[in-house]
Amino acid sequence: MVPRHIEAPPWRRAGLRTAAVVVVIVLGISGCTGTSSTPQNPALPAHWSPFLHVPGVVDVTAPRTDRQPVVAAMGRLSILSPRHNLSPFAQGADGYVTAPGPEPYVALASTAAVAGAGCSFNQDDIYALEPNNRPGVVRVDGTGRAGRFADLPGGLLPDGIAFDDVGRFDHRLLVTATAQNETVLFALDCLGAVTTLTAHAPRMEGGIAVAPDSFGSFAGDLVAPDEQSGRIFAIDPAGHATTLAKSGLPSGGDIGVESAGFVPPAFGPSVVAYVADRRSPGNPHPGTDSILELSGTDLARASVHAGDLLMASEGGAQTIVVQCHASCTVRHIADGPRTTHAEGHITFLDDAA
Repeated sequence: MVPRHIEAPPWRRAGLRTAAVVVVIVLGISGCTGTSSTPQNPALPAHWSPFLHVPGVVDVTAPRTDRQPVVAAMGRLSILSPRHNLSPFAQGADGYVTAPGPEPYVALASTAAVAGAGCSFNQDDIYALEPNNRPGVVRVDGTGRAGRFADLPGGLLPDGIAFDDVGRFDHRLLVTATAQNETVLFALDCLGAVTTLTAHAPRMEGGIAVAPDSFGSFAGDLVAPDEQSGRIFAIDPAGHATTLAKSGLPSGGDIGVESAGFVPPAFGPSVVAYVADRRSPGNPHPGTDSILELSGTDLARASVHAGDLLMASEGGAQTIVVQCHASCTVRHIADGPRTTHAEGHITFLDDAA
């Protein structure tokens, strides 16, 4: 990959350092990129379409061991059945509920051992951001019982959550939070201990995800989008941030890249991608209150492969595929309905299974 230096703003020029991935880091913020971007595709072969009407939907998890994803909507959780019906989950006196206003994104637990803590997260547990007055993380076990898992410092807005399934972060839960115009990255172990990996990452939020081993120089890094600039960042376990790619899509608040997900190893024609399309009245992209779907057949036709990164813009679900090997390439492969207001993660489910 060929680095290209972009001068940092004056208040960041002090303290230049070099990271191990042949990039220049300024206080943990990179100004280098090794991407070849060809975002415009005049004959887009794929299109997101409405799959299921879900009022207030903000996120969908990966499928649990019973192959059923969990859906976050209106401050509650539901289970998406193989018959494509929603059934209430984690309700009752000891269940899960939060204010529906902010984006309480959710993630399915990884069960790999956290070596530094001598334990592991539990199978089928769901972890949800609590972005309200007391920022933190809520744990919901497989039976639907919910409880406070960890507190985060006050004054932050938690806005990204993902598990490290690869292991470079010791299989911990990763959470991003906004502090003024920067991002704080936390790693949480299975005992609830919170470690700050960096307090000065670039602004980012949304459907963050950890890159698989096949993702070139960024394998095992946390990948996160910035809707304001259209940049896609990779953060390594030391907290150093690198510009992985530029989306090439329109950028700005409620417009730019927001949702992300890596195509699973068992990708094939029966694998369907899902993303939340949240209704946002008065917004230029008001949303449809539904889960959108994109078929594996259409993705394969667009030369999408296992291990690739999909990212969709918040406005209109304009979707790119990012492929990283010796260098990274970006292609615009799909669009959603113009009204789409995409949120959270892009997740994948094998309908045949």
